[in-house]
Amino acid sequence: MAKDLGITVLYDFYGDLLTEKQQEVIELYYNEDLSLAEIAALSGITRQGVRDSIKRAEGQLTDFEEKLGLAQRFTEIKGRLGEISRNASEIEQLNRRLCGSNEITRRAGVIAQLARSIEEL
Repeated sequence: MAKDLGITVLYDFYGDLLTEKQQEVIELYYNEDLSLAEIAALSGITRQGVRDSIKRAEGQLTDFEEKLGLAQRFTEIKGRLGEISRNASEIEQLNRRLCGSNEITRRAGVIAQLARSIEEL
């Protein structure tokens, strides 16, 4: 069974919404990189049962993302924060070359710091 590594991102966002058993098989399959047979032996269920459980959990995680869109929004926000940081840095560099205003440098620094603090949340 081919692994969709995007599921690990969705699991980070929505894993707590899965049943305990689904969390366990997703953890073992994606995070511990165990095979279906290894998970079956640990869980006391058939290999097919493990596969079905993983598929159900993947479907639920995908459904949560389709309805809530948290992972997509997170990715978009992170990208935009990166753009803000890059632009603030470019403003500082242009300011140094063209006019050397301390106020512009200070404000660009504040913008860059705010972007970094938001990224750390």
